[in-house]
Amino acid sequence: MQRSKWTDRKFAFDYPEGWMPNILERLHGTHTRMTEVCNNLSREQLTFQPGGKWSIQEHIGHLLDLEELHEGRIDDFLAKKETLRAADMTNAKTHAANHNAADVRDLLRDFKTTRDRLIARLEGLPDEILLSKALHPRLQTPMRPVDLAFFAAEHDDHHLASIREILVGKMSLG
Repeated sequence: MQRSKWTDRKFAFDYPEGWMPNILERLHGTHTRMTEVCNNLSREQLTFQPGGKWSIQEHIGHLLDLEELHEGRIDDFLAKKETLRAADMTNAKTHAANHNAADVRDLLRDFKTTRDRLIARLEGLPDEILLSKALHPRLQTPMRPVDLAFFAAEHDDHHLASIREILVGKMSLG
């Protein structure tokens, strides 16, 4: 069965604000899961682009690239904006970054640093902001910070599943 595209996903943002710690735990785990997947893979395996699609390193780099968007959306909540900033749906930053030229350890380290900062910011939001809403521009639905955290965790899992597909179905690890 083929997975749906990220942009085809629909979300019902109905999690209680009190679920933030549970969702943050998922965000904490992304780095560990990516690191575990990358253990013992050669550079060739990490940079293999099945069918011209993103490699494992490019998926990791993409998640790193999007941390800036997540943090910007926290800024939007803090500024009490009505609409959150939009993502670049062309992924220009990821395409221009040449993540395959990087050392995967550097990508993972940089991801951990930026993710830890994102989590700290989400943990430090005052109740007034945790209860606030702003419109997600693509989904055209209101989001709260807990929903932003859930959305980021789902996006992480989407790319981790893509990485897993590369490992089990699209390349020889022998």
